[in-house]
Amino acid sequence: MFLPRSLTIGLSMLFFWGSGHAQTSAPNASSGVGTALDLARRGNCADALPLLKKDIRQTTDKDLKRKAGLAGVRCAMTLDRSEAALDFLQVLAREFPHDPDVLYAEVHAFSDLATRASQQLGGNAASSPEAHELLAESFESQGKWDDAEKEYRGIISHDPNFPGIHFRLGRLLLSKPNPSPSVAEDAKHEFEQELALDPSNAGAEYVLGELARQNQQWDEATKHFSRASKLDPHFAEAFLGLGVSLISEKRYAEAVRPLETAVKLEPINPDAHYNLATAYTRSGRKQEGEKEFAIHQKLIKTQGGAVDRAPQSQ
Repeated sequence: MFLPRSLTIGLSMLFFWGSGHAQTSAPNASSGVGTALDLARRGNCADALPLLKKDIRQTTDKDLKRKAGLAGVRCAMTLDRSEAALDFLQVLAREFPHDPDVLYAEVHAFSDLATRASQQLGGNAASSPEAHELLAESFESQGKWDDAEKEYRGIISHDPNFPGIHFRLGRLLLSKPNPSPSVAEDAKHEFEQELALDPSNAGAEYVLGELARQNQQWDEATKHFSRASKLDPHFAEAFLGLGVSLISEKRYAEAVRPLETAVKLEPINPDAHYNLATAYTRSGRKQEGEKEFAIHQKLIKTQGGAVDRAPQSQ
């Protein structure tokens, strides 16, 4: 999981000096910025870095500012000066947000910084819950579900109150292929444990709502979705789940408001428009329902053809 120190430096050198991106041509050494760029080009980063930090703040020439920033990132990463690299990246992102070389530098700098932080976590606190959590996340990304579950359960066995782990374990259980018949109940227990530790976890409330909805436990689903939407007013799926559950309970008029919110938050979600059309139509607002259904049909055609589902009158 954790890369050796020598390899992280090697990655930095590969990304920033051998990549072929944003290579600095020989500058005019008579200018202050040119001197710093020349030092950086020749690999004298220790002397170049303080000059580049000064130059990028003072120069008004956009091209020189860009070159100084890119050279500054390369030198800072080579010297393992993370704070300096982030300062240069901040200026570059603000001044040149769409520049391909800047974006390339951002991708590899942040990747390298993450690798170095991972190495430090593994070297300095290998037995910490955070290190095991990072290892579990790595296993998840590789589809090694059993290994990830083992890491999460190990964290819980040492510290049952460690925040976020019950939620991650519950999510993992639901993600595993070929789940056992008891997996939904086991996951539900983990989400409930997470909420006991952190009642503000909107994600746990949402998944509990989904589990209840799948079991057609509409009242329980409504309660969980409602809590999730209150905890996170930008959680579009929670509003959609709430609206769908209310429709399933034939509480059509009550379903309108959360579904209107879902549509506002995710205007290109065809399911949100379809369910809002249903709620409108079945609560007597047929003209508004027809409008929403037309939007649903248009989105379906644009996004690639799903089954035609017209809302029906009550």
